[in-house]
Amino acid sequence: MDASSAQLPPVVLALLGVALLLALLVVARWHAFLALLATSLAVALASGTPPQRIAAEIQQHMGSTLGFIAVVVGLGAMFGELLQRSGGAAAIAQRLLQAAGERRAPWALALTGVIVATPVFFDVALIVLVPLVYSLARSTGRSLLHYAVPLLAGLAVAHAFVPPTPGPVAVAGLLGADLGWVIALGVVAGLPATLVGGLWYGRLVARRIHLEAPPAARLDAGPALPSPGVRAAGFWTAVGLVALPLVLILLGTVSAVALPEESRVRGVLALAGHPFTALLVTAILAFYLLGTRLGFSAAEVREMATRSLEPVGAILLVTGAGGVFGKVLLATGAGKEAADWMAAAGLPFVLMAFLVAAAVRIAQGSATVSMVTAGGLMAPIVEAVDLSAPRTAALVIAISSGATVLSHFNDSGFWLVSRYLGMNESQTLRVWTVVVTLVGVTGLAVVAALWPWL
Repeated sequence: MDASSAQLPPVVLALLGVALLLALLVVARWHAFLALLATSLAVALASGTPPQRIAAEIQQHMGSTLGFIAVVVGLGAMFGELLQRSGGAAAIAQRLLQAAGERRAPWALALTGVIVATPVFFDVALIVLVPLVYSLARSTGRSLLHYAVPLLAGLAVAHAFVPPTPGPVAVAGLLGADLGWVIALGVVAGLPATLVGGLWYGRLVARRIHLEAPPAARLDAGPALPSPGVRAAGFWTAVGLVALPLVLILLGTVSAVALPEESRVRGVLALAGHPFTALLVTAILAFYLLGTRLGFSAAEVREMATRSLEPVGAILLVTGAGGVFGKVLLATGAGKEAADWMAAAGLPFVLMAFLVAAAVRIAQGSATVSMVTAGGLMAPIVEAVDLSAPRTAALVIAISSGATVLSHFNDSGFWLVSRYLGMNESQTLRVWTVVVTLVGVTGLAVVAALWPWL
């Protein structure tokens, strides 16, 4: 695409593109995939790109974006489905609660949320784990929020910060970030975010709002368990499989820094630590350890793998369209102009990334769509300034933080939490909206503080 033929200044063109995108998402209520593609087409035409080249370039950008993301998200979804259906997620929660005891149960629930929601989608993880919260609240007489808020914070942190959750994987792919650095910074930012949004605020809000656990027959009676005649997954098997891809990816990242390029060990770790390899090995092991070894038939394991990909399709299409949007903006030259403007104004890149994602989040609701849209907008800027690998990963966390804050009535997660905790709209704003905002702002504060040393 030829930016030199653009009729408008690149930054003006980019701002008009963002305005059109938000109008299509918020006012016209278009699906994000259609809105992103339509906006990309409009911006490309307005930039002076020859019409006969636009379709081919959209195809090329869609393919280059999804080449990495589709594999990682697809394999992660398969593993997450097996972990949930085998009872592995419930085993993790129950063992951690037993080890922690009643007094430290909020800590155990926060840790459980982080571990389980790393491979499992947020809504599924909540539905699987919330019966444990009901049980604790009934047995202790405490407010449901004393246990629910730490769990919600852990789920929100994993959903926003720790791959292979689709959101951060999509943003990492759009920005070209190293997934090992994203995992490392996601864990570093996620720990204080969980402490502030979950444990500190959980104690505070539980004193002010007392919620009773619903009757045992209401909603789900307990965590999802395997089919009759099938053994449940063990704690160590489940935890080991969750940790395996993260450890392999981190080893690959560390070896690239610590070992010489000609080292044979570095080559082996680079292969083992590539997200494709790490998640493929994990998925294959999960098919056996969480599938056939526990008594599931080969047909049942195959059905679980197929079912896991159903919710992934929409995520991948939106992510691919977000990549197209970012490449179109890059071709206009808007990225370099925006980078120069931010440098002249002294505006930190992490703050810009956070604010862009937060604005989209508030306007249209979906955290994943907000991450993808903000990633597409920030990608030209990242390419223009040639950031280091750690700083690029920090921008991923900043975008994810912005896309987490201020969940309200246009977010499906808002209503899911409201329903399962039995809260009205006012209570949900005081609980869930504040929790995710504290998580997002804390995540931003951490990466902003680390930025000078990255």
